[in-house]
Amino acid sequence: MSEQPEQREARFVALYEATYADLVRFAQRRVPEGQADDTVAEAFLAAWRRLDDVPAQLPQARAWLFGIVRNTILNSHRGVRRQQAVAVRLAEVTTTWLPDDAELVARQVDLARAWEQLSAVHQEALALAVIDDLPSREAAAVLGITSVAYRIRLSRARNALRGHLGHRPTPVTERQPS
Repeated sequence: MSEQPEQREARFVALYEATYADLVRFAQRRVPEGQADDTVAEAFLAAWRRLDDVPAQLPQARAWLFGIVRNTILNSHRGVRRQQAVAVRLAEVTTTWLPDDAELVARQVDLARAWEQLSAVHQEALALAVIDDLPSREAAAVLGITSVAYRIRLSRARNALRGHLGHRPTPVTERQPS
């Protein structure tokens, strides 16, 4: 027998009120300052989606939620490590061209700095295209978006990278009459 929407909501609110403060304190000890609330919010989103899986008794539900927060933190750490690995890989790729060329080294430094300034979304879009060499359709599937949305995201990422590198498009000027 399925719960009514009001019952589900009431159960979730009661769970939230009983555990939120403890979960935030748990997360604060494990994530950078200012990220605990977001981490717990993400965990509660997962709990809402999987409310039928939450144990009925509060002590077990509380432990289950602590596990969700822990997994959310671990996923975040893995994401950071993936971004760092992509940055390292990008640096390795750029150094294999001509390592003795001073201009190339300067370009590599500029590229690494520009890469760090990109958002995680832009880094991921570029990495899928350039490093992983995935076609738009496959990269879109990895991200769970449409091919069109991925191509737009990739275009914006490329423009952002160009902007960070100082490669602004030259504006089209009006022709002077002859």
